[in-house]
Amino acid sequence: MAKLWAGRTDGQTTQIADDFNSSIRFDSRMYKQDIEGSMAHAGMLAAQGIISQQDADTLIDGLAGILADLQSGKLEIDLTAEDIHMFVEQVLTQRLGDVGKKLHTARSRNDQVALDIRLYLNEEITEISALVKNLIAAVTNKAEAYYDAIMPGYTHLQRAQPITFGHHLMAYAMMLLRDLQRLSDCRKRMMSQSPIGCCALAGTTYDTDRNFEAEKLGFTGISLNSLDGVSDRDFAAELLSAISILMVHLSRFSEEIILWSSWEFKFIELSDAYTTGSSIMPQKKNPDMAELVRGKSGRVFGDLIGLLTTLKGLPLAYNKDMQEDKEGVFDAVDTVKMCLQVFAPMVDTLTANRENMKRAAQKGFINATDLADYLVKKGLPFRSAYKISGELVALCIANNQVLEELPLETYRKYSPLFDSDLYKEIDLVTCVEKRTSQGGTSFSSVQAQITYVRQVLSND
Repeated sequence: MAKLWAGRTDGQTTQIADDFNSSIRFDSRMYKQDIEGSMAHAGMLAAQGIISQQDADTLIDGLAGILADLQSGKLEIDLTAEDIHMFVEQVLTQRLGDVGKKLHTARSRNDQVALDIRLYLNEEITEISALVKNLIAAVTNKAEAYYDAIMPGYTHLQRAQPITFGHHLMAYAMMLLRDLQRLSDCRKRMMSQSPIGCCALAGTTYDTDRNFEAEKLGFTGISLNSLDGVSDRDFAAELLSAISILMVHLSRFSEEIILWSSWEFKFIELSDAYTTGSSIMPQKKNPDMAELVRGKSGRVFGDLIGLLTTLKGLPLAYNKDMQEDKEGVFDAVDTVKMCLQVFAPMVDTLTANRENMKRAAQKGFINATDLADYLVKKGLPFRSAYKISGELVALCIANNQVLEELPLETYRKYSPLFDSDLYKEIDLVTCVEKRTSQGGTSFSSVQAQITYVRQVLSND
């Protein structure tokens, strides 16, 4: 195709330079947004009397025809074109003649691409947010199923205090809620500043109405500095940051799923649909989906660092370096969507082994603090109670027992304050149920967290 920018130069670049310069291989995915932006632009030109209403109608009809043909497959994108903006304009000019050449009045590819990527990412945020909500629902449903399943809570990956599996899962639900909020905040800033009308960098001499286009395209305002309007990619960096934090959460969750499903833990069983086997070891059941999510987090982090590195040394306003914003952003968007699509059903179909979890909690002696507290309530100083509790734990370890299994006579050898009521005090369910503070692990607290999350999702 002929180069629409030929003029100052003859437009005769080499094939290798054309290939290097071209972005249509990746920006072609924005064809819908490019066409919608052009329709709004044509409408504004007519409303301001810059072109006739008849020409605007012709342009809008022509653009609608191109959009329909692209969506149906009747028209294929020419990958020899420089970018999607030029491809659409060239096809429009081929179909409409000189009328098609009027579309680019009072705009530049600089503000056009800044517009397209905002519109595109706005739609992607909608899709990502819906997938996050699906995952939150799956996590919350699973938490409700296991709100009373006792398991060890960990610090330093050491058994620390008794919690429930439902409580542990709801921690991830809370993380994911924050991810939703970050995506929403990013969208608000992204769609508060329409760049169209900034033109190349300095605005235009035409009497345009930038607010007309902004409103038509769903923006709540316009960029108030034309230099900033064409060079701003903060919204892309912010989205990548939000996606990266989301991937951190998915990766942490994946790590625990991998640990929990191992023979060493055996807290959960993953559905066969979300695991693989070994080519030579028939006993293996590998949590590959969780491992891939964990691995892909690094890929998304790289996309964020790549964009920040590209932007950090750029003078105002537009520079060709900014063409490098898209591939990383698109890759991160595609990656997080793929991860979320597999993660929700993986969580939805896993089952927990209540007995293994409870036995691990007992063998971790995570009720030792409650045992010491029992003696304190009977009048023993805490340090003395702490020492006795530690000695009893050591005894259990030496004899491969747990505190609940020691007979009362053994307890009384260490202190006459022990009585039969101690077994209720150190029962793991009692230990959990006593932690009634808001956000704690008691059954009622976990159910309150579930109710809260569901209310947030229903009101969103």
